This record gives sequence, structure tokens and C-alpha cells, in this order.
Amino acid sequence: MKSINQLNSFDKPREKLIAKGAKALKDYELVAILLGSGIQGKDVFALSKEIVKLLEEDFEKLNLEKLLSIHGLGIAKASQIISAIELSRRYLIKQNKKITNASEVYEELGGYKDKKQEYFLALYLDGANRLCETRIITIGTLNQSLVHPREVFAPAVENRCASIIVAHNHPSGILEASKEDIQVTKRLQESGKILGIELLDHVIFTKESFLSFRDEGML
Repeated sequence: MKSINQLNSFDKPREKLIAKGAKALKDYELVAILLGSGIQGKDVFALSKEIVKLLEEDFEKLNLEKLLSIHGLGIAKASQIISAIELSRRYLIKQNKKITNASEVYEELGGYKDKKQEYFLALYLDGANRLCETRIITIGTLNQSLVHPREVFAPAVENRCASIIVAHNHPSGILEASKEDIQVTKRLQESGKILGIELLDHVIFTKESFLSFRDEGML
């Protein structure tokens, strides 16, 4: 039988999270952990329940200004809540993003368009073509010794991905597949067949545009 102290500890969200996991907590208890404490005349639970009410009313349009309308909620605590919500949004969007064509690959890898070196990247997809992860495989001039199938497919095997897309930039701005590009692609395609993980495409891109091996009938 648990002691009174043990029972009381489960009333505290942080201890409850440690003992039972985050999924066991109610919404206001999760918010209470983010806040850490209440304010004079309003405990952390009362404050948390007011925040949850705003979340339920219009989650999509919740912003800093609306949170600050809650009496006693300062800029520091309101900023913590907004930051936690935004971080969650970004990861949920990322987890649900589908990649179905070379144009979407080009958009996803926009941050690499201006790189001065060649970046060889792999996009890992689940059975519904949802993006699981994007990884940099190597940096430097593309060749078969640098791009080893083991390094490319290991994350796919580990995360049980159904398929992959590889891509790399051409800092020169020349949108043309080199002999090495073609050799690397064929080697990865053959390895994928053995592993049962399909290589869907190899996208070469520059600052201005892209080339798809699949669209060009090269894969």
C-alpha cells in the first residue's frame, strides 16, 4: 500500500510524468509543467486551465497576443508556450510531408541550392511516401568510393523505410548528369533491389533548376 507522501507525489505533474509517462497527463498538467509555477493569487493549475481553454477555442490561431490576454500570464511564460506549440507544429508537418516528385525534392532541399561544395543527400520515405528523414551522406566531389551503398541504405534499414530518393547539387550550375552520377545511381539501384528498398529517383539540382533521373528515363 502506498504512503500518503507517495500518493501526493502523483498529484504533481512532473512526478506523474516520470512515473507514468507523458501520455498519462491531462492537457492542463502538461501545460503546468511548461509553466513551472503560477502567479500571486492564481496557482499553476488555474493558469494552465485558462491556457487550455484558449487552445480548445482556436488552436490554429493562438498567438502571443492572445496568451497575454490571460490575467497574470507574463511574456516569459507565454513565450514558452508559443515556442513549444511551434516546435510541435514543425515536427508534425515534417512527419506528414509527402514526397511524390522531383519538384517536391527540389523544394525540400532548398537550403542546399547555394552550397559551394557538392552535397550528396538521401531522403528516406515510408510506404505512403511520407518523409521520414533527410541525411547528408557526403560532402565533396561525387564518386563511388565516397557514396557507398552501406552508408546510403543503413538509415533506411534501421527505420524500416520503404524507399529512398537521392539527390546532389551541382555548384557549377551545369544541370547535366556526369558519368560518375550515372555509375553511382546504377550501383545504388542494384543495392536497393537486393535490400528490397526501392531507389525512386536521383535528383541533380542547381540554384536555378533540377534534373530527375526518373523523369529523364535514366532510372
